[in-house]
Amino acid sequence: MRIGIVNDAVFTSEALRHAIAGHSQHEVAWVARSGSEAVFQCAKDRPDAVLMDLAMPEMDGVEATRQIMAITPCAIVMVSANLGEESARIFEAMGAGALDALPLPVLNGANSGESTKAFVSRLDRISRLVSPVSPARSHAIAGRKGGKLVAIGASAGGPAALATILESLPKNFGAAVVVVQHVDHHFATGLATWLNQHSKLPVRLAHEGDRLHPGLVYVAAREEHLILTSPNRLGYTRIPVESSYRPSVDVFFKSVDHYWQGEAVGILLTGMGRDGADGMRLLRGSGYHTIAQDKATSAVYGMPKAAADLGAATEILALDKIGPRLANIFVST
Repeated sequence: MRIGIVNDAVFTSEALRHAIAGHSQHEVAWVARSGSEAVFQCAKDRPDAVLMDLAMPEMDGVEATRQIMAITPCAIVMVSANLGEESARIFEAMGAGALDALPLPVLNGANSGESTKAFVSRLDRISRLVSPVSPARSHAIAGRKGGKLVAIGASAGGPAALATILESLPKNFGAAVVVVQHVDHHFATGLATWLNQHSKLPVRLAHEGDRLHPGLVYVAAREEHLILTSPNRLGYTRIPVESSYRPSVDVFFKSVDHYWQGEAVGILLTGMGRDGADGMRLLRGSGYHTIAQDKATSAVYGMPKAAADLGAATEILALDKIGPRLANIFVST
């Protein structure tokens, strides 16, 4: 994977370049010292991925992400030494189309080797997402009695899209909502906290063994796949290990198709790649309602486009229409 590095600190840029150079499957395409230079470099030589700093002179990482995604879109990963302190800005960048956010690896000291190895491992997964391998399909057919469920998958641009949907759901919403968002697991707590500020429904991290209750929003929280392990209980698994992303939307959708026994709606929002498209096709084939976000309102029209191309979406809706549609389907009386 060819990678662009965007950071105004020379030491940090060179350390990232050194970390990437030590792994033969990746190479540094170029280094930019500001957001405006990154926009220019992407237009001149678009890489497979960009490691983007947040705070920079002339143009910060959020605005650079917005312009790159509008002109020469590619996988953008925000890299920061202070993810928790900069969560609001990172979510803003993800709303503009950034794919993920990663902590800056420890660049020197006793833990630098392990930290660099973990960082490059995340780049390996992003590489597989840029050139994904279609996962195997499940053939199980679910029953039709039980509760109500909304299963949502999202990637780049997802946090802002999720906030828009949750803001429009009323307090008496009659279904459980499960969110699988591509985000580093260290950042999941911040995502749930941030979404809580935009939601009338309580938003919490999904834990092993959780039972699904209507009116609650569960957010995937681990560097593993969130799944249904029974008709109404959540769990985590590392299988399949070869998935480009953990958690995987496809894996969760397939577990819904296998176990869920009530009404359900599957939704694919903005995101790069095609994670969730095959799982959504299974859901529609089993008689569940499915919705894909439309191109005009998607920060990155990858995952919903893949679902549309497969005929997996019952409906294709603008983002601001999805929440009201769900409310119409599932509001308690």
